[in-house]
Amino acid sequence: MKRFLFLTLFNALCVLFAYAQGISNEDIPDKKEIYSLIDQYSSAREKRDTAMLRHLLTPDADQLVSSGQWRVGIGEAVKGMLLSSESNPGSRRLIVDKIRFLDSKHAIADARYEIQNPDGAARKMWSTFIVVFQNGSWKIAAIRNMLPAPAR
Repeated sequence: MKRFLFLTLFNALCVLFAYAQGISNEDIPDKKEIYSLIDQYSSAREKRDTAMLRHLLTPDADQLVSSGQWRVGIGEAVKGMLLSSESNPGSRRLIVDKIRFLDSKHAIADARYEIQNPDGAARKMWSTFIVVFQNGSWKIAAIRNMLPAPAR
């Protein structure tokens, strides 16, 4: 009987200590800053403002684009962004649909990514941003662009 009680107590304590800690409402940062970050990124892309892009990205930022190309590091990412804007003209729009905080310094922002081509055709994709809070501001650490799967 003592052994049964000991094992039950031990298992209960293990569960309590192993349970992942969620973040409380007090720890959740204001989402407005992340919406603003994505808006600034979109504006910097539209204006081809390399200084602003470098300011918004972490030094080790990477990007996976819809063609499957990886852009690793801030230099390659910024260069690829500019080349992409040049070779795919049109106005770009990012509409953030959802922000999920992993903790108070890390979040995932999912957005609809639309490129309105000069001929009027629209290219509709998805973008996911991994953002981190560093040195007093939110920065983009990773971007994943995806084409929707074709309808069946």
